Amino acid sequence: MANAPQGSQWKTLDTDLNRISQVELATAYVGRPMVGMGIALAFMVLAGVAAAVFFGQTPVSFVVVVAAIFGAYMAVNIGANDVANNMGPAVGANALTMGGAILIAALCESAGALLAGGDVVSTISKGIIDPASIADTKVFVWAMMAALISSALWVNLATWVGAPVSTTHSVVGGVMGAGIAAAGLGAVNWSSMSLIAASWVISPVLGGGVAALFLAFIKARIIYQQDKIAAARIWVPVLVGIMAGVFAVYLALKGLKKVIDVDMPTALLIGAVVGALAFAISTPMIRRKSEGMENRNKSVKLLFGLPLVFSAALLSFAHGANDVANAVGPLAAIVHATEFGVSEAKVVIPLWVMVIGAFGISFGLFLFGPKLIRMVGSQITKLNPMRAYCVALSAAITVIIASWLGLPVSSTHIAVGGVFGVGFYREWHMERRLRSPDVQAGTVKRIAPEERRRRKLVRRSHFMTIVAAWVITVPAAATMSALVFWVLNAIAN
Repeated sequence: MANAPQGSQWKTLDTDLNRISQVELATAYVGRPMVGMGIALAFMVLAGVAAAVFFGQTPVSFVVVVAAIFGAYMAVNIGANDVANNMGPAVGANALTMGGAILIAALCESAGALLAGGDVVSTISKGIIDPASIADTKVFVWAMMAALISSALWVNLATWVGAPVSTTHSVVGGVMGAGIAAAGLGAVNWSSMSLIAASWVISPVLGGGVAALFLAFIKARIIYQQDKIAAARIWVPVLVGIMAGVFAVYLALKGLKKVIDVDMPTALLIGAVVGALAFAISTPMIRRKSEGMENRNKSVKLLFGLPLVFSAALLSFAHGANDVANAVGPLAAIVHATEFGVSEAKVVIPLWVMVIGAFGISFGLFLFGPKLIRMVGSQITKLNPMRAYCVALSAAITVIIASWLGLPVSSTHIAVGGVFGVGFYREWHMERRLRSPDVQAGTVKRIAPEERRRRKLVRRSHFMTIVAAWVITVPAAATMSALVFWVLNAIAN
C-alpha cells in the first residue's frame, strides 16, 4: 500500500481519464457521419457487383458496372434530398417522429418504385435530347454517364448546403449539358426546355397558392368559429374525403402506370368514389375522437394528425413510383445501349436496375435524410398538423392540375412552395389583423419596424438559398455534365 496514489495523484488521474473520455466522445461525434458514408459506399459497390453478375459475360460490362455504381449514388442522393418534401411537414408538425417518418417513407418509396414504377420511362428526360442526334452508341453511353454523374453530384452538393432541389431538373440539366457537348446546341429541344424553365415559377406558385387557400378555409370554417369542435366534426371529414379522393386521382394518374393505365375522366370517377367512402368512414371516427375535447385550437390540431400521416405515406408511394426513373433512367439507357447497340428514347427498365433505384432511395433517406426533413419541416416556417395537412394536400392537387393542363411541374418545388405559401399567408394574415382597428378601443395597434421584422414567419435566408438553388439547378447540372462528358470522352479516346 506504500505505492498507492496520494490524493493529488488521484485528482490528476481523474483529470487524465476525463480528457481521454472527451477525446473518445469527440472521435465518436466526428466518426458518426463516416458511418453513413461507409454504408452508402458499400451499397454502391453492391450495385456494381449486381451489374457485373448480370453483364459479366459481355466485353462492355465495365461500363455498365460503373454506370450501376453511379446510378446507386444518384438514388442515395434522391433519398437524402427529395423525400424530405413528403415527410418534412409531418415531422415539423410533430405528427410523426423522425424515426417513424423515415421508416414509413422507406417502405412506401420502395413499394412505389417496385410495385408501380413505370416499366417504360423516357430516359432522355421528356424529349430534351433527340437520340438520333447522337447516332454513335459509344458517344451516347458517355453522354448518359455524364448526365448521371453530374446530376448526382449536384443533388449531393444541394443536400450538403441544405437546399431541397428538383432531382428531375437535375437530370434534365445533366442530359441537356451532355447532349450539347456531344452534338451541339441543335440537339436540344428548346421548346421543352422553355416549358421546364416556366415550371420554376409555376410549381411553387401553384403549390403555395393552393396550400394558402386551404389554410384560409380551415381558419374561416373551424378555427374562428365559436364552437370549434362542432365545426371540426362537420369539416374535418369533408377535408379527409377531399384528401382521399385527390390522392386516388393522383395515384391513378401518376403512380399506377405499371398496374393499370387510366385517363383523366376515369381517374376523377375513381377519386369521387374513394372520397365519398373516406368521408363516410371518417365522420363517425372524428366524432368519437372529438368527444370530451376542449374548445381550443390545440384540440382541433389533434384531429388532423392521422390524416397527415396517411397523406405523407401516399405522397412517398407516388414519389417512389415516379421519381425512381430519375435515378435509374440514364442507367437503363446505358444498359440498353450496351446490350443492343442502339440508343432509344424509351427503354424497358430491367428489374435489377429498378431494385437499385428503390433501395438506393431508401438508404439515402435513412442515412442522410434527417437534415433536409428538418429544413422543410421546421426551419422555413413553423408548422402544425393543420398547416402541414394543407401542404400535403396542395402537393397532390397541384400535380393533378398540372397534368390536366399539360404543364411540367416539380414535386419538390410544389411541396416547398406549399410550405412557403402557408408561411407567407400567416404573415399576411397577421399583418392584416394588426392593422385592423381594435373593436373595443377603436384604435389601430402600432408596432415598431424592428418588432415587425422580428415577427416575420418565414425565414428569409432559407427562402433565398432555396430559390437560388432552384434557379441554377439546370444550368449548373448542364455545365457539370458537359465538363464530365469531355473528360470521359477524352479518357475513352
